[in-house]
Amino acid sequence: MKALIQRVMNAKVTVNDEVISSIGQGMCVFIGISNTDSKKDMEYIVRKILSIKLFDDESQKKWKKNVSERDFEILCVSQFTLYNTWKGTKPDFHHAMPGDKSKEFYENFLQMLKNAYKPDKVKDGKFAAYMQVSIQNDGPVTFEIESPANLPDPKERKCNNGTKVENKESQEEIVDKV
Repeated sequence: MKALIQRVMNAKVTVNDEVISSIGQGMCVFIGISNTDSKKDMEYIVRKILSIKLFDDESQKKWKKNVSERDFEILCVSQFTLYNTWKGTKPDFHHAMPGDKSKEFYENFLQMLKNAYKPDKVKDGKFAAYMQVSIQNDGPVTFEIESPANLPDPKERKCNNGTKVENKESQEEIVDKV
């Protein structure tokens, strides 16, 4: 599972010239769901969205507060294109979870996020619709987070020259630390 997070002054989603959702200051989060994602991936992404420190504190010190500490809003938009590969110059989406299955997964993700934060602070677009997303990026600040299950196993990392890097921690031990 991937989350492309943008710190925003405001954001809105429009479908057929109708505003579906809008937020003030907070974060706009584009969500990509892979065909191998599980509830554990969902829990990881929810935890990271709510805990990462993207905002200034009251004395304007940078990177000190998370979205919940500032009581800001979150706009989530499903975006299967985050799990693309390329076939020449054409995008291919076979790594993305298929439509019906991903709709249910995404709805469960949204509910988990609302339960972990404040339901009225979490908004979303319209699943599988052709949307226009307007944001006023604050910074600009944009980060990508991917659940560890979709990252290469740290035990199998290699240097640029192809030499294997030894790491004695397992994937599960690393996930538990995050």
